Amino acid sequence: MLLSDTNNIFVFIRRLGRPVFTTSEVIAVSGRSASTVVQCLGRLARQGLLIKLYRGVWADPGQHAVSAFDVLPHLFPFQRVYVSFITALHLHGIVEQVPQTITVASLAHARTIRTKAGVYSIHQISPNFFKGFDWYKDNGKFLIATPEKALIDSLYLSGRKKKQFGHFPELHIPSGFSFTKAGQWARLIPGDKLRCYVLKKLQILRQSLGRTRD
Repeated sequence: MLLSDTNNIFVFIRRLGRPVFTTSEVIAVSGRSASTVVQCLGRLARQGLLIKLYRGVWADPGQHAVSAFDVLPHLFPFQRVYVSFITALHLHGIVEQVPQTITVASLAHARTIRTKAGVYSIHQISPNFFKGFDWYKDNGKFLIATPEKALIDSLYLSGRKKKQFGHFPELHIPSGFSFTKAGQWARLIPGDKLRCYVLKKLQILRQSLGRTRD
């Protein structure tokens, strides 16, 4: 492998114009072989010019600080996921406490992914309940549940033996939050027992906050 190969690969990386990228993307834009690209990326990482975040996922720290949310789309290149549960509630300003992990809704099996940018806790939800999300602040970087759906997703998980999602720190429900919309999401939950559980928890929460109407 020539030094010029490494330099050329770095030029292609900078042309991508973003701090996080994958090995496959560099192969595509450079036209180099997979083995050459992998060797060059490894060399750049040893030189401190790149950071290997996860298998096949890299960061160029010279452009700007890397956010854990920048990494998220690259961890799931072939499936759709969205930020939800406690992390989404925090980003929407409903929960103050900063979560230790990024909580993500997926159709795939539950698992935990650890990277140098952050830890991601993946939770499986039913396909017909995989909705109620949009781009975060319309920036196109990652998908996030609406405030109402994030709350119902959390209660949904708490009814599936994940009790930590049913006990929240102090909640700051904004005036624009709609308990009616939350109830509509809850009624889409498959399974009578789980649906009734979530609706009951939602009613208790609403009463505790003194929200008799939206």
